[in-house]
Amino acid sequence: MTLLAEDLLLLLLDDESGKPIVDGTRLPRVLAGAVLLELALAGAVTPDVDGSVVRKGRLVVRPDSAPDDSVLADATRRLADAKPMKPTSAIEKLTKGLQDTLIDRIVDRGWLREDRGRILGLFTTRRWPAVDESHERHVRAELRAALVDGLTPSPRTAALISMLSAVSAASKVFPDADKRAVNKRAKEIAEGEWAGAAVRQAVEAVNTAMIAAVTAGAVAASSG
Repeated sequence: MTLLAEDLLLLLLDDESGKPIVDGTRLPRVLAGAVLLELALAGAVTPDVDGSVVRKGRLVVRPDSAPDDSVLADATRRLADAKPMKPTSAIEKLTKGLQDTLIDRIVDRGWLREDRGRILGLFTTRRWPAVDESHERHVRAELRAALVDGLTPSPRTAALISMLSAVSAASKVFPDADKRAVNKRAKEIAEGEWAGAAVRQAVEAVNTAMIAAVTAGAVAASSG
């Protein structure tokens, strides 16, 4: 089974040009947010809402609950080895090297290829056009059913939609649909009860942190 972050990356890369459809500030952070969200859904990380274990609002990491996937296991280890941090800081920590790792995995699956070039003979460029779109078509079909046709999504599809909503990218995935309606539907799903009461607080914390991390990154990029 693919990771949420892998499916998200496929959706956020244009199939023909191989270039991201969101800016370089949003992409690495939403991928890290997807990893953190998957860990929250697995119970490997949870926010301490009352300060009974660590400082209030910081993450409690449970390495014994980490999924076996190497990306998720590595993310859990990196968070466990650090001081307890807020979800926003955790997202920043997990961005390092994540995008390249996910791209390598997807290329190895045969779904993308990597094309390298140069601008003015000096600057290296990279893009990742689609090779085999079968898996992505399946993901898109489930997303369209929820976002355009109004059907109830599975928890996994809802989690993916919550990430797209956090970076205002839901309508970019379906440019042929009504932009306002898709974005509204994505927000409704993101704020719904798809995660279940047991992990709802963790999901809300990750989604809030995702938006905060993207906003902070955009501000830093514009002032740099």
